[in-house]
Amino acid sequence: MIKLNIFKMLSKTKVEGPGIRFCIWVQGCSKRCKGCFATNTWSHKENMVCDVDMLYSIIRRQRGIEGVTFLGGEPFEQPEALSILAEKLQKVGLSVVTFTGLNYEDLKASKNKHIQNLLKYTDLLIDGGFEEDKFDLSRPWVGSKNQRYIFLSDRYSMEDVNNSSNKLEVRMNKSGFIFVNGMNDFKKIKDDTDDFNSINGVKYVS
Repeated sequence: MIKLNIFKMLSKTKVEGPGIRFCIWVQGCSKRCKGCFATNTWSHKENMVCDVDMLYSIIRRQRGIEGVTFLGGEPFEQPEALSILAEKLQKVGLSVVTFTGLNYEDLKASKNKHIQNLLKYTDLLIDGGFEEDKFDLSRPWVGSKNQRYIFLSDRYSMEDVNNSSNKLEVRMNKSGFIFVNGMNDFKKIKDDTDDFNSINGVKYVS
């Protein structure tokens, strides 16, 4: 059985790509960009390990989603599991958006067949690591000017990008723990809410 090490899942989100999406943050990232607010996803230790077939069944039970988004962490550090899942999802009409801190050209040149398959079954690739000195929130889903939208199928285009904007979603569980996702100035939010954070605990995942 092919398994995926996951940090977090959301069954429905409107801020991690076009439309309403099921979102999977993978666990583990070797790049560890300076200024990243998803530091909880960096460790490669097992967190929530899920069989790909079981994960596919979970996603298929969701109603009203347009597709699935992979981010992290670094999705291309678990390309076998994600490429298998992406192929299954595309076959039933769901779109796949994959974020990566790596560059498309380097991924395209890789001899790893699983990396090539993940590219093959990705509709929209958003590439490039976060760069603090290029911080920019003028475009949706990204936080620095170097990051790019790479359209790997005809499912999406710049029209979809231009019709979207950066937004945040905030969720609180019964214990008062807050989970924030989307794209915004997380450093400013953290600085403005430090007193609140120390009481409740806030986890940021961009």
